Amino acid sequence: MRDVLIVGLVLLGAIAAVRQAWIGVMLWTWLSIMNPHRYTYGFAFDAPVAMMAFCATVLGLLVTRDRASPFKAPVVVVFLVFIVWICISTVLGLDPSGDYWQWNKVMKVDLMILVALVLLHSKKHILALAWVCAGSLALLGAKGGLFTLLTGGNFRVWGPPGSFIEDNNEFALSLVMAIPLLRFLQLQLNSRWGRHAMTAMSVLCAIAAVGSYSRGALLAISAMAAFMWWNGKNKLVVGMVLALVAPLLIAFMPSEWMGRMSTIGEYEQDESSMGRISAWWNAWNIAFHYPTGVGFDAARPELFALYSPYPDAVHAAHSIYFQVLGNHGFIGLFLFLSIWVMTWRSAGWLRTHCAKIPEAAWCVDLGAMCQVCLLGYAVGGAFLSLAYFDLPYNVMVLVVLTRVWVQTKGWLREPAYVPGWKNIPGMARLVKPK
Repeated sequence: MRDVLIVGLVLLGAIAAVRQAWIGVMLWTWLSIMNPHRYTYGFAFDAPVAMMAFCATVLGLLVTRDRASPFKAPVVVVFLVFIVWICISTVLGLDPSGDYWQWNKVMKVDLMILVALVLLHSKKHILALAWVCAGSLALLGAKGGLFTLLTGGNFRVWGPPGSFIEDNNEFALSLVMAIPLLRFLQLQLNSRWGRHAMTAMSVLCAIAAVGSYSRGALLAISAMAAFMWWNGKNKLVVGMVLALVAPLLIAFMPSEWMGRMSTIGEYEQDESSMGRISAWWNAWNIAFHYPTGVGFDAARPELFALYSPYPDAVHAAHSIYFQVLGNHGFIGLFLFLSIWVMTWRSAGWLRTHCAKIPEAAWCVDLGAMCQVCLLGYAVGGAFLSLAYFDLPYNVMVLVVLTRVWVQTKGWLREPAYVPGWKNIPGMARLVKPK
């Protein structure tokens, strides 16, 4: 039954995408981030649902006239150059044929990011993308949070099988990044019960992240909480809530969790941490000897034997920075970092330039929460291999589209409501000025 439901939804979405191509972007994003087909037990598990969404979206893109250039901001140009550089480093890498599967996977994600920039432009599109990104992870986070509560935190929470976020660490960081997006959506709701529901989902996502036993996610959520407290208006109230909730959550977790978290400051005695350090040294030295990187697989015993001070500790990078450095060299790392610095600055532009525009008040919330999301990615990503995951690039899309919407005064050309969407929270609040 579950298989039929998932495939049926994908087929309906694909049909709708041919008629309205932007729906295909939402369908792809849902499948790529949430991977609902990986929670089935029959034919849908390995069904090419993502390919169906991809083909339907491309077909809709060819048919529709409602499209524009994807190069709406300088960061998009840098993103395209990064894509080209990835292709160059793969071709010039140590094993192009062996890297093809991962290259193909990354290129599909990046291509759909460009397609999103071509097809999305209105406030409706921006809010819809935010709902799909945050909602996809919130459902998984609610499930993981309830599991953690029911089991007393004695078992780890894992992500969708066969996905970018299958590992408990990567899954935890994705949930941490979803929390600011949920907060942004909460701020757009008028319903009190809707706001309470979003609070519950955010709390469950946080509990699931803690229940993953991920030290990187704990650091990320701590950095995000500190940033939100520092930039918030009610520092006293927020500080008191954090001071009350954090000890209660930590006290709830079992001693095994406490033992794992305590190793953050004792990396010399932790095998996993030393493996990361070995991989970081390996990536650093690779970048000096291979200007274009070695391709998608830098965790090779022969490379560790040459470039790591711990040659027996062959380990994946578990860091977005060293992952890109080893895979694509210093140029690749520079392009990668430039994307997020430019996105951060654009999000800050939204916070400062939209504060006095009533029709763009929601853009201030979006800019602030996207910065919180990027901070979580920057901190947690320092210990996790999530350089190619969709979500941060979707945040880039949200920021770019919103800035263009503000600069072109999008509120002047959009109706007071969008037919078919007015009953969805946040979608009906498209106010046309008198």
